[in-house]
Amino acid sequence: MSSPMSAKPFTFICGDDDYLVSEKGKAWFAEQTKGLMDDLSKEVVDGRAGNIAEVEDALNRFTSAVQTLSLFGERKVVWLKDVNFLADSVTGRAQGTLDLVENLKSVLEELDPEAVGVCITAQPIDKRRSFYKWCQKTADFTLLAGDKNAAATCAKLIEEECAEAGVSMTRDAVQLLIGKVNGNTRLIVEETRKLCTFAVGSDEAVNEQLVNALVPNFGDADFFEAADAFFSLKLDWTLEALRRHFFTNSESRPLLGSLQSRNRLLIQLRVLLDAGAIRLGGRGISKSDLEAAAKVYGHHFGENPEKSNLNVFTQNPWYLGRLAESASRLSLKKLVDFQLAFADAFEAIIERPNEQEEVCRELAVKCLS
Repeated sequence: MSSPMSAKPFTFICGDDDYLVSEKGKAWFAEQTKGLMDDLSKEVVDGRAGNIAEVEDALNRFTSAVQTLSLFGERKVVWLKDVNFLADSVTGRAQGTLDLVENLKSVLEELDPEAVGVCITAQPIDKRRSFYKWCQKTADFTLLAGDKNAAATCAKLIEEECAEAGVSMTRDAVQLLIGKVNGNTRLIVEETRKLCTFAVGSDEAVNEQLVNALVPNFGDADFFEAADAFFSLKLDWTLEALRRHFFTNSESRPLLGSLQSRNRLLIQLRVLLDAGAIRLGGRGISKSDLEAAAKVYGHHFGENPEKSNLNVFTQNPWYLGRLAESASRLSLKKLVDFQLAFADAFEAIIERPNEQEEVCRELAVKCLS
């Protein structure tokens, strides 16, 4: 964090995660405006723009803000937040935008940091552009790069929120929560606060059961409790989770789809483990192991970079490490038998659409007895 009298003319914060970038900018703004009495000495300019006209409007408002001094002689602080026109997008590549950004340089170069403090937060950003490279040299520059271990970033956010609320959370609950929100940092914070609100005053740590009860699955997350229970190989838990699932859901297809999707990945992981291409350590699967395996076997999966359970190399290493714990306990034959059993269950619910819970319970007993 720069000091109020930074030698650099302005602060520039960018990165891959909009929440982390925004929070860093918010912290900067709070620090810089501490003690300022006049609200007119503090200005926040929205930098979001969908076309060249909106880019021009945002930059005109920003320029006006930094050039209009405080009425009472205080140092002024201006935050240009949520800038999205520095990205590799149609608007970002437009010549009109490039010209406007070039003009922005002259405004920023002339800033007197003793008279006005300026912060720009941008996400996403095209690192190939000259403006990005210029900011690296000219500004008090911060790049919040995507963490090589995204789960570690999420776990740290959970730890910070729990510590602030005076609540603890078990390691398994932390992992489950990260999976349920697909590693989305903004949702991680909001759902952790919800869990803490529920648990505050209790001596018990937030556990997996509470996370399953209070946190829905977001996006394409497949963290059904019943799927977790099934691949733990615990029949009693699986049957109880199925009971809870069908208490609020009448449809089994999403759950069966989740089981199949996860099992596809487990089959791929089992093959890679058997081949010695990856190793399962105390912290799961290392990213370097996964990248090395991708170089050897990746061509078998085609060139589509989209996330898919048909391609193990498109998955998050943390998630794969979590699944690999199950894969290490199951033989390849057992996993193939599971996949065939899931297909049979799909056929059974077509034949018995009013008995879907019974079909799933029969599946669990067949596979886990």
